[in-house]
Amino acid sequence: MNNSTPDLVTPQKSNSSNGSDSNGSKVMNSPAGKRDIEAEDLGHEKEHSDVPQLNNSKASYISVCLSCFMVAFGGFIFGWDTGTISGFVNMQDFLQRFGSINSEGNYYLSKVRTGLIVSIFNIGCAIGGIVLAKLSDVYGRRRGLVIVTVIYVVGIIIQIASIDKWYQYFIGRIISGLGVGGITVMSPMLISEVSPKEMRGAMVSCYQLMVTLGIFLGYCTNYGTKTYTNSVQWRVPLGLCFAWAIFMICGMSFVPESPRFLVEVGKLDEARRSLASTNKVSVDSSFVQHELDLIEASVEETKAAGSASWSELVTGKPAMLKRTLMGIMIQSLQQLTGDNYFFYYGTTVFQAVGMQDSFQTSIVFGVVNFACTGLSLYTVDKFGRRNCLLWGCIGMICCYVVYASVGVTRLWPEGSGHSDISSSGAGNCMIVFACFYIFCFATTWAPIAYVLISETFPLRVKSKAMSVATASNWIWGFLISFFTPFITGAIHFSYGYVFMGCMVFAYFYVFFFVNETKGLTLEEVNDMYAEGVLAWKSSRWVPADRRQQDYNADELMHDDAPFYKRMFGSN
Repeated sequence: MNNSTPDLVTPQKSNSSNGSDSNGSKVMNSPAGKRDIEAEDLGHEKEHSDVPQLNNSKASYISVCLSCFMVAFGGFIFGWDTGTISGFVNMQDFLQRFGSINSEGNYYLSKVRTGLIVSIFNIGCAIGGIVLAKLSDVYGRRRGLVIVTVIYVVGIIIQIASIDKWYQYFIGRIISGLGVGGITVMSPMLISEVSPKEMRGAMVSCYQLMVTLGIFLGYCTNYGTKTYTNSVQWRVPLGLCFAWAIFMICGMSFVPESPRFLVEVGKLDEARRSLASTNKVSVDSSFVQHELDLIEASVEETKAAGSASWSELVTGKPAMLKRTLMGIMIQSLQQLTGDNYFFYYGTTVFQAVGMQDSFQTSIVFGVVNFACTGLSLYTVDKFGRRNCLLWGCIGMICCYVVYASVGVTRLWPEGSGHSDISSSGAGNCMIVFACFYIFCFATTWAPIAYVLISETFPLRVKSKAMSVATASNWIWGFLISFFTPFITGAIHFSYGYVFMGCMVFAYFYVFFFVNETKGLTLEEVNDMYAEGVLAWKSSRWVPADRRQQDYNADELMHDDAPFYKRMFGSN
């Protein structure tokens, strides 16, 4: 057991009789002994009610929610880029400036150049996430976010100043990607460290909600500027990035700094104020003192071990290799859910039912995506991380079976060589299941991948572990975005079966390797891993200071049940 809670009463079931047990039995036989035990029990109850519990209503956390939304606005910046670039590559002025001319005299972007312009952003993000995440440990989460936002603005300036050299725009995409990569690590990190544990899942999910809002408004802006015949088509949406960056930078002045970072740099009074502010209690509250003691113990333990190295992501304790691999796998599998497959093929399917404008189809999917992500603010803390991921896999597998099968066998009755002859009935069916897929993805894997990595790693290696995990997301995003046009050109809708297989794997991976972290402080999550709790029993784990006498910790570390009983039992 990790020693980050040294001063707390930890009533815990013992699996063997000892002297204290027998002495306690003897005391219980006398009236005086009974009074002593009753007084001791009342003392435990008082400690549990005064220290770790709060009676605040969720309405009292409005200011905290607003602060988290300001931090989560970093997701809007990323979403805006995603939503606008997908339209830029179809705009005539953009094609004339950065494309080539075919034999018929029409401007176009080759698949390779399109893939590079769109996807290189992901490579920049992967590098930025790893390299720039260190800023949050040196300058703090808030200042770190301001710095990476400025780097993002530099990239936007290079892009918007591009005249007719596609490689200049390409370089600007890389630099802006560096900034967004840093934002992607620091935003969920700061939110997870300042939000109350009861609302942490919903607050971190706000990051993904802002991503979808940015995508949707980016689509709408493209739709509004597409009728222009000059660079207004793409320079206006790109220029609005300055407004979003200014809002992000100004918003940081209203957000409390991470109490964990403040304790780490010795600013205990500021850390106390930050905890009091985020939990809506007085600075002198026993709850604040309790939380501060836990954080101090964790920080002292970290400092005693010296500075963290990258190798600790593999060799560190407790269970850092398992946690590092879990972060990488969850972020990779979020991309391998194949959401880009639906968005890429959305235009093709909508054309089958008579909607020819690709900008309109983007808006339809954007609305569904944003609305469904809003629901995740409820589901993530209501049903827990594991349940949402598992049921999300099941829902998306069902969608792939129908969507891909109908696309392969029914959408083009005369075969893929005659795509101009399509079945509107098959198209309508596919649109319904595409929207259902977006619902399953947006309420589960889209936000929870960020929630999990923001609350899984200890403070000592948190920035490093989160940067590696998000880098895997960006790398897979690059690979899928770049190669999807080539793959779909070869196997068409059968591509969906590939992602369906990934979701089958994801279900088993989540069941056996992903622990439930709902309702736990970041220090308690570390303690759970230290105890070696099995993933499918982790939802029943209770922190040491809240355990009852009949709690059996050993039961959660072993399971002799057959494979099928584990799968269909409680998780």
